[in-house]
Amino acid sequence: MAAPVAPGPPVTVAATFCATLVDEWIRNGVRHAVVAPGSRSTPLALALAARAGDGLALHVFHDERSAAFAALGLGRATGVPAVLLCTSGTAAANFHPAVVEAHQDDVPLVVCTADRPPELRDVAAPQTIDQSGLYGRAVRWSFDPGVPDDALRGTWRSLACRAVLDALGPRPGPVHLNLPFRDPLVGTPAALPAGAPGGVPWHAAFVGRGVVDGDALDALVALLDHPRGVIVAGAGAGDPAAVHALADATGWPVLADPRSGCRSPEPATVAAADALLRHARFAADHAPTVVLRLGFPPASKVLAQWLAASGARQVQVHAAASWIDPDHLVTRVVADPAALCRTLATRLRGAAGTPWSARWRHAEERAQAALTAATADSLTEPAVARTLAGALPDGAALVVSSSMPVRDVEWYMAPRVGLTVHANRGANGIDGVVSTAVGVALADPDRPVALLIGDLAFLHDANGLLALRTRHVHLTIVVVDNRGGGIFSFLPQRTALPVERFEQLFGTPADTDPAAVAAAHGLDVTVVASLDELRAGVAHQHPGTRVL
Repeated sequence: MAAPVAPGPPVTVAATFCATLVDEWIRNGVRHAVVAPGSRSTPLALALAARAGDGLALHVFHDERSAAFAALGLGRATGVPAVLLCTSGTAAANFHPAVVEAHQDDVPLVVCTADRPPELRDVAAPQTIDQSGLYGRAVRWSFDPGVPDDALRGTWRSLACRAVLDALGPRPGPVHLNLPFRDPLVGTPAALPAGAPGGVPWHAAFVGRGVVDGDALDALVALLDHPRGVIVAGAGAGDPAAVHALADATGWPVLADPRSGCRSPEPATVAAADALLRHARFAADHAPTVVLRLGFPPASKVLAQWLAASGARQVQVHAAASWIDPDHLVTRVVADPAALCRTLATRLRGAAGTPWSARWRHAEERAQAALTAATADSLTEPAVARTLAGALPDGAALVVSSSMPVRDVEWYMAPRVGLTVHANRGANGIDGVVSTAVGVALADPDRPVALLIGDLAFLHDANGLLALRTRHVHLTIVVVDNRGGGIFSFLPQRTALPVERFEQLFGTPADTDPAAVAAAHGLDVTVVASLDELRAGVAHQHPGTRVL
């Protein structure tokens, strides 16, 4: 007799609910899901796994914080939210740092936290915390639909679709779905509620990014109509061609943050703004009367202080409804920066070819020559940043850690094209940087991605290395090992405190070998002792992960 066939998992409402969510997310363009293992999240984890390879890539991370930052990296690289899933309890709390970063830097993300059903809350059931409103004001929308109920199946696609739409805008960011499940957690879906015909999303949505026209445009032109203007281009500045078209029309320099995409070898590009503005006479002689700020602000404190002290009229343009004004000075414009630049280029004329533009161009050329000479030979942190940014192939992405690496790249990276620069500058933290870079690399496994990171941030996210050698990515991690928090050496604490106290509280040498940590995870590790070795390591492009 043939052995009896074991019955399969029962058909459950939870399995049907989760399969519906996943199907609708795929209809809405979601292409990546990041899962941290756990029990209570089983119904949604199984639904995601069932569609892996069928329009969805599934990435499993052992550590919730790493999972969350990888999902952040995916959203940052693609502009589309990844679905992020964990089990109940403190697993959900470990998502919080990445949720905050996504909130403050306008990165789309759909966060799903599994939860215990209502009867197991507040009764000391294991792995249960209060997850309602867990992320506070750091999410665009938070909702708990309750335990899946077949009577509400007509609302399931709307729920999934709204989560994606709210994550995308009008101000992109994280959305939180808290999903309670009852046993049995393993189940088989029944027939799903029908989707919209043609495989399109359940809800049609048309989200504009803002247009300035009519009287408002006239008023803005009048405000900006002055030859001594500067354009400060940060992340979210929009199409670099549009920005430089405005610069060509006005003769204004473009002080270009690497994240803006505007640091190209154009006549108006000023990449050495931080260095130039440290020269007191140059800073005084080149104070603008109007400033057009596009996107998020650069990291440079020198630039920020110069702008604040200039007395210039400042106009801040951002596509999303973010309030970006730490100095409480700006005229705020919510509009597509590229479209506005193209329009302004037809309305603002008269400064191109004037001494104002020529002086900025001459200063930039001299500064770049000086920076090239100063970083040509020695293996210094500025030289590492400049060399790495210049050596990466066209089409590559560079992820930069907060603290010194992001400043080194901003201060020393030469103008170039073909390189996309990412950094977690929403909350400016050093947590989750390795995992963010992994997420960026997972977004396009064939694209070369490099991460520039200090030893402290590298060790802070060592869990981002878990199983990294098995992931299909093309990632080079460049670790600058200066034995601790090097950025604090530039702050008043360095001279105001005794050396021992400074090292104890701020320098914080870890006395841990980053190369040994990377090797313990089975990664290809090279200790680099010269700029030539760094160039060779970056040029040796092959799939997989290696650490320099």
